[in-house]
Amino acid sequence: MILTWLILIIGFIMITSGATWLTNGSAAVAQRLKISEYIIGMTIVAVGTSLPELTVSVASTFAGSADMAIGNVVGSNIFNTLFILGICALIRPVSFTRNNLRVDIWLCLAVTIALVAMLWGGRLSRVEGIAMVLCYIAVLYFSIKLGKKEVIEEDTPQENSNFSWLKSLLLIILGFVALVYGANITLDSAISIARNIGISERVIGITLLAGGTSLPELAASLVAVARGHGALALGNVIGSNIANILLILGSCATISPLAMGGITYIDLGVMFGSAMLLAISARLFGHRVITRMEAVVFLAAYVLYIWYLID
Repeated sequence: MILTWLILIIGFIMITSGATWLTNGSAAVAQRLKISEYIIGMTIVAVGTSLPELTVSVASTFAGSADMAIGNVVGSNIFNTLFILGICALIRPVSFTRNNLRVDIWLCLAVTIALVAMLWGGRLSRVEGIAMVLCYIAVLYFSIKLGKKEVIEEDTPQENSNFSWLKSLLLIILGFVALVYGANITLDSAISIARNIGISERVIGITLLAGGTSLPELAASLVAVARGHGALALGNVIGSNIANILLILGSCATISPLAMGGITYIDLGVMFGSAMLLAISARLFGHRVITRMEAVVFLAAYVLYIWYLID
């Protein structure tokens, strides 16, 4: 049992390291090609930090654990919104940009509502999966077009710009290998632990896997807040949530139709509620910022949800 937990920890480390290497290597290539930092953030960074969820969810699908795949995405979105944004805003209040208020938050809420509606029948079909992936491609396309029309403040550090082509490519290759292998051993260990201590795959997927695979988002957001770039942290979370639903679950459902299994409507309701809470914080309170008081509400909601799962 101790060895299984050790392997699980190693898997998490590999997943997180792989995502970091892949993101850094890809960002360095993009910088060498003179691609806008905004476009890098919307494509490479957003997808890069969501790769752990993608690899674990796809591995779960191939292993026949559909509720683990769905639970991982549902849990990750709840973790991203309530825990990551809660911690970030507790450290320093997070401001909303004009684009967040006009497009991003409502798009994230709409995508969440669409997922809840599709899962209301108890499964995601292959046709729905293909449609979700196509929608994600469309979201990226229009986001890039919108980004080109606006003046974007270039606040992303150029810390990878001195990487050689060889180093950049090696980071990308190592990142993919670490992600795939780390996802496989993490999935095997999590299922083994769940069966041995009597915890359902639903709870493992929503808590342990969701938190572990969201570590890249957590690290990136905390660094952004510490450097005074709260909007970057907010954009990372919103972009990752959209990618989790459209790209990850869409890809998994395209591979094989997904049944909810042990995922409940309460879990879906909490995911919807977290997206709604973010929208309320953005628009209804009038200050266009997640304050420390609101951060406490976010974190309290997450703690109550975890208490409900474990109780």
